[in-house]
Amino acid sequence: MDFIAEPFRNVRDFLEAGGLIVQVLLVVALILWAMIFERALYYWRVMPTLIANTQDAWSARTDHSSWYAKKVKEKLLAETSRQLAGSVTLIKAVVALCPLLGLLGTVTGMIQVFEVMAALGTGNARAMAAGVSAATLPTMSGMVLALSGLYPISRFEHIVDRELRRLGDHMITH
Repeated sequence: MDFIAEPFRNVRDFLEAGGLIVQVLLVVALILWAMIFERALYYWRVMPTLIANTQDAWSARTDHSSWYAKKVKEKLLAETSRQLAGSVTLIKAVVALCPLLGLLGTVTGMIQVFEVMAALGTGNARAMAAGVSAATLPTMSGMVLALSGLYPISRFEHIVDRELRRLGDHMITH
Protein backbone atom coordinates (compact mmCIF):
# COMPACT_ATOMS: atom_id res chain seq x y z
CA MET A 1 0.00 0.00 0.00
CA ASP A 2 3.00 2.28 0.34
CA PHE A 3 3.27 2.62 -3.45
CA ILE A 4 -0.20 4.22 -3.46
CA ALA A 5 0.43 6.64 -0.60
CA GLU A 6 3.94 7.65 -1.65
CA PRO A 7 2.93 9.96 -4.55
CA PHE A 8 0.46 11.75 -2.27
CA ARG A 9 3.16 12.27 0.34
CA ASN A 10 5.47 13.64 -2.32
CA VAL A 11 2.82 16.10 -3.49
CA ARG A 12 2.10 17.13 0.09
CA ASP A 13 5.82 17.67 0.75
CA PHE A 14 6.14 19.71 -2.43
CA LEU A 15 3.17 21.90 -1.50
CA GLU A 16 4.55 22.47 1.99
CA ALA A 17 8.06 23.26 0.74
CA GLY A 18 6.76 25.72 -1.86
CA GLY A 19 4.57 27.62 0.54
CA LEU A 20 1.24 29.33 0.02
CA ILE A 21 1.94 30.42 -3.56
CA VAL A 22 2.44 26.83 -4.75
CA GLN A 23 -0.88 25.95 -3.14
CA VAL A 24 -2.49 28.86 -4.97
CA LEU A 25 -0.87 27.63 -8.19
CA LEU A 26 -2.39 24.20 -7.59
CA VAL A 27 -5.85 25.78 -7.44
CA VAL A 28 -5.07 27.83 -10.56
CA ALA A 29 -3.92 24.64 -12.31
CA LEU A 30 -7.20 22.91 -11.50
CA ILE A 31 -9.18 25.88 -12.82
CA LEU A 32 -7.02 26.16 -15.93
CA TRP A 33 -7.35 22.51 -16.84
CA ALA A 34 -11.08 22.53 -16.14
CA MET A 35 -11.42 25.38 -18.65
CA ILE A 36 -9.22 23.53 -21.16
CA PHE A 37 -11.28 20.35 -20.86
CA GLU A 38 -14.50 22.38 -21.18
CA ARG A 39 -13.26 23.95 -24.42
CA ALA A 40 -12.09 20.58 -25.82
CA LEU A 41 -15.47 19.04 -25.00
CA TYR A 42 -17.19 22.03 -26.61
CA TYR A 43 -15.23 21.55 -29.84
CA TRP A 44 -15.97 17.85 -29.84
CA ARG A 45 -19.68 17.98 -29.01
CA VAL A 46 -21.13 21.44 -29.72
CA MET A 47 -19.05 22.85 -32.57
CA PRO A 48 -20.37 20.56 -35.34
CA THR A 49 -23.95 21.55 -34.50
CA LEU A 50 -23.04 25.24 -34.35
CA ILE A 51 -21.36 25.13 -37.75
CA ALA A 52 -24.22 23.18 -39.28
CA ASN A 53 -26.74 25.68 -37.92
CA THR A 54 -24.72 28.58 -39.33
CA GLN A 55 -24.52 26.90 -42.73
CA ASP A 56 -28.26 26.19 -42.63
CA ALA A 57 -29.01 29.82 -41.78
CA TRP A 58 -26.92 30.94 -44.77
CA SER A 59 -28.41 28.31 -47.10
CA ALA A 60 -31.95 29.32 -46.12
CA ARG A 61 -31.33 32.78 -47.57
CA THR A 62 -32.39 33.31 -51.17
CA ASP A 63 -30.10 36.29 -51.69
CA HIS A 64 -26.38 35.49 -51.56
CA SER A 65 -24.92 38.21 -53.76
CA SER A 66 -26.14 41.62 -52.59
CA TRP A 67 -24.23 43.96 -50.31
CA TYR A 68 -26.72 43.14 -47.55
CA ALA A 69 -26.17 39.40 -48.03
CA LYS A 70 -22.42 39.86 -47.69
CA LYS A 71 -22.96 41.77 -44.42
CA VAL A 72 -25.23 38.99 -43.16
CA LYS A 73 -22.48 36.48 -44.00
CA GLU A 74 -19.95 38.58 -42.06
CA LYS A 75 -22.36 38.75 -39.13
CA LEU A 76 -22.89 34.97 -39.13
CA LEU A 77 -19.14 34.37 -39.29
CA ALA A 78 -18.47 36.88 -36.50
CA GLU A 79 -21.09 35.31 -34.22
CA THR A 80 -19.72 31.83 -34.91
CA SER A 81 -16.17 33.07 -34.28
CA ARG A 82 -17.19 34.54 -30.93
CA GLN A 83 -18.86 31.32 -29.87
CA LEU A 84 -15.97 29.14 -31.04
CA ALA A 85 -13.37 31.30 -29.32
CA GLY A 86 -15.39 31.23 -26.10
CA SER A 87 -13.13 31.08 -23.08
CA VAL A 88 -9.82 30.82 -24.99
CA THR A 89 -9.03 34.43 -24.09
CA LEU A 90 -9.61 33.65 -20.42
CA ILE A 91 -7.40 30.58 -20.70
CA LYS A 92 -4.67 32.79 -22.19
CA ALA A 93 -5.01 35.19 -19.28
CA VAL A 94 -4.69 32.40 -16.72
CA VAL A 95 -1.63 31.01 -18.51
CA ALA A 96 -0.06 34.48 -18.47
CA LEU A 97 -0.87 34.80 -14.76
CA CYS A 98 0.97 31.61 -13.78
CA PRO A 99 4.57 32.90 -14.18
CA LEU A 100 3.58 36.07 -12.35
CA LEU A 101 2.31 34.04 -9.42
CA GLY A 102 5.57 32.08 -9.52
CA LEU A 103 7.48 35.34 -9.37
CA LEU A 104 5.40 36.41 -6.39
CA GLY A 105 6.41 33.15 -4.72
CA THR A 106 10.05 33.91 -5.46
CA VAL A 107 9.77 37.29 -3.79
CA THR A 108 8.02 35.91 -0.71
CA GLY A 109 10.59 33.09 -0.45
CA MET A 110 13.47 35.54 -0.65
CA ILE A 111 11.83 37.62 2.07
CA GLN A 112 11.89 34.47 4.23
CA VAL A 113 15.60 34.07 3.50
CA PHE A 114 16.30 37.66 4.51
CA GLU A 115 14.23 37.27 7.69
CA VAL A 116 16.25 34.19 8.65
CA MET A 117 19.51 36.00 7.89
CA ALA A 118 18.40 38.95 10.01
CA ALA A 119 17.39 36.74 12.93
CA LEU A 120 20.08 34.06 12.86
CA GLY A 121 22.83 35.49 10.70
CA THR A 122 24.36 33.75 7.72
CA GLY A 123 25.68 30.80 9.74
CA ASN A 124 22.47 28.76 9.68
CA ALA A 125 22.46 27.27 6.18
CA ARG A 126 19.59 24.86 6.89
CA ALA A 127 17.20 27.68 7.81
CA MET A 128 18.24 29.66 4.74
CA ALA A 129 17.76 26.60 2.49
CA ALA A 130 14.08 26.40 3.40
CA GLY A 131 13.61 29.98 2.24
CA VAL A 132 15.55 29.38 -0.98
CA SER A 133 13.38 26.32 -1.62
CA ALA A 134 10.27 28.37 -0.97
CA ALA A 135 11.64 30.90 -3.46
CA THR A 136 12.46 28.54 -6.33
CA LEU A 137 9.58 26.04 -6.20
CA PRO A 138 6.84 28.59 -6.99
CA THR A 139 8.84 29.92 -9.93
CA MET A 140 9.28 26.44 -11.34
CA SER A 141 5.63 25.57 -10.70
CA GLY A 142 4.37 28.73 -12.38
CA MET A 143 6.54 28.18 -15.43
CA VAL A 144 5.61 24.51 -15.80
CA LEU A 145 1.94 25.35 -15.45
CA ALA A 146 2.20 28.12 -18.05
CA LEU A 147 4.05 25.85 -20.45
CA SER A 148 1.45 23.13 -20.02
CA GLY A 149 -1.27 25.55 -21.12
CA LEU A 150 0.47 26.84 -24.24
CA TYR A 151 -0.19 23.83 -26.48
CA PRO A 152 -3.94 23.69 -25.82
CA ILE A 153 -4.22 27.42 -26.54
CA SER A 154 -2.34 27.00 -29.81
CA ARG A 155 -4.47 24.02 -30.74
CA PHE A 156 -7.73 25.80 -29.93
CA GLU A 157 -6.76 28.84 -32.00
CA HIS A 158 -5.87 26.55 -34.90
CA ILE A 159 -9.25 24.80 -34.66
CA VAL A 160 -11.13 28.10 -34.61
CA ASP A 161 -9.20 29.47 -37.61
CA ARG A 162 -9.60 26.26 -39.60
CA GLU A 163 -13.32 25.92 -38.95
CA LEU A 164 -14.04 29.58 -39.71
CA ARG A 165 -12.07 29.33 -42.94
CA ARG A 166 -14.01 26.20 -43.95
CA LEU A 167 -17.29 27.80 -42.98
CA GLY A 168 -16.49 30.92 -44.98
CA ASP A 169 -15.58 28.79 -47.99
CA HIS A 170 -18.90 26.90 -47.79
CA MET A 171 -20.91 30.11 -47.55
CA ILE A 172 -20.62 30.96 -51.23
CA THR A 173 -21.56 34.43 -52.47
CA HIS A 174 -22.35 34.96 -56.14
